[in-house]
Amino acid sequence: MGQNQSGFSGGPPGFNQGGGGDKKGQEKKKYEPPTGPTRIGHKKRKSGGPEAASKLPSIAPSARCRLRMLKLERVKDYLLIEEEFIMKQEKIRPREEKHEEERSKVDDIRGTPVGVGTLEEIVDDNHAIVSSAVGPEYYVNICSFVDRDQIEPGSTVLLHNKVLSVVGVLADDVDPMVSVMKVDKAPLESYADIGGLEKQIQEIKEAVELPLTHPELYEDIGISPPKGVILYGEPGTGKTLLARAVANSTSATFLRVVGSELIQKYLGDGPKLVRELFRAAEEMAPSIVFIDEIDAIGTKRYEATSGGEREIQRTMLELLNQLDGFDSRGDIKVLLATNRIETLDPALLRPGRIDRKIEFPFPDEKTKRKIFQIHAAKMTLAEDVNLEELVMTKDNLSGADIKAICTEAGLMALRERRMKVTQDDFRKARENVLYKKNEGVPEGLYL
Repeated sequence: MGQNQSGFSGGPPGFNQGGGGDKKGQEKKKYEPPTGPTRIGHKKRKSGGPEAASKLPSIAPSARCRLRMLKLERVKDYLLIEEEFIMKQEKIRPREEKHEEERSKVDDIRGTPVGVGTLEEIVDDNHAIVSSAVGPEYYVNICSFVDRDQIEPGSTVLLHNKVLSVVGVLADDVDPMVSVMKVDKAPLESYADIGGLEKQIQEIKEAVELPLTHPELYEDIGISPPKGVILYGEPGTGKTLLARAVANSTSATFLRVVGSELIQKYLGDGPKLVRELFRAAEEMAPSIVFIDEIDAIGTKRYEATSGGEREIQRTMLELLNQLDGFDSRGDIKVLLATNRIETLDPALLRPGRIDRKIEFPFPDEKTKRKIFQIHAAKMTLAEDVNLEELVMTKDNLSGADIKAICTEAGLMALRERRMKVTQDDFRKARENVLYKKNEGVPEGLYL
């Protein structure tokens, strides 16, 4: 029975295998024809980006079309605007080119290095006679762009480097070196910073400050105030310091110049600089002219053997003329300073030019004490410091030497990382300063 069931259910052997293959074939998907297109018509064209949207589509037919006519009218308007712009540019361009050419010519003249000369004489509106420091006088042209109202005989003009024609006028005809000599910022030193020298301070106040502030006092008493003052003495005794104190205390214009600055290279420049100096002082009056190291140009005259020596003597003669010439120097005071007064020319020191001679000797014990107190007041001193020991020494110490001793003592304290200066520092500093002062200096040089 079990076999019948197996045979009934499964059938013969081979029959079950063939029946399974037919069932698989029946399960395969039947053939279906492809579906038709969802859109019927022409193929959709790709857009060419944002530029394609602004372009006008091609219109057919090409002739007698309203849209084509509008497009051509727009093109015509654009061409008319372009033609008008080009015509205007052609009218403007020659004018601009002409201006540019003229501007380039002026720049060529002004841009090249120019010389500085003096206008001696105006011949006519377009010609003048000029002179320079390195050559003779020349008859030259005056360029058309030079302001005729500013030029006058004696004015400083700009000369072309090749043809020497006048191409400009210096508005400020004061020598630039004179402008540098003016002391714009008052020095910090005052009379309180000067130890001793009470007599010298009193004399310089009477000779320089009092005539500028109270000239009526001299008129009432019937005398003329001193014209010039010379400060002489050993180096380091306070001559320049006193001049700085004068500049600090007075409100007058202070012009400071070193004697060696008045010695110039070219012939005639030194005397011209002296004239410019006093002319600037007269314009800025009341003023004080301080010439330090006057022995550079004021030495005694002798038979000169070279052109440089003769030029120095001409500079001194111009200084003598400015000190005691025909022009009055009421509001101008002259201060001279030197440590070799014996070498100066007697004509420079005579009364009428230099009316007051103030000597600066080596400080005495009282003056030494004051100078030490002034410099030591700003220092941090130890308890064992005794300045009287340094004051009572018999050494010829000047005011500059005393300041050097205080500075050297402070440096020795810093070298040993101490914040206070001791007495040993002052002793060592004094020895060092005296050794350096006497080293290499012949004995009896300054009698």
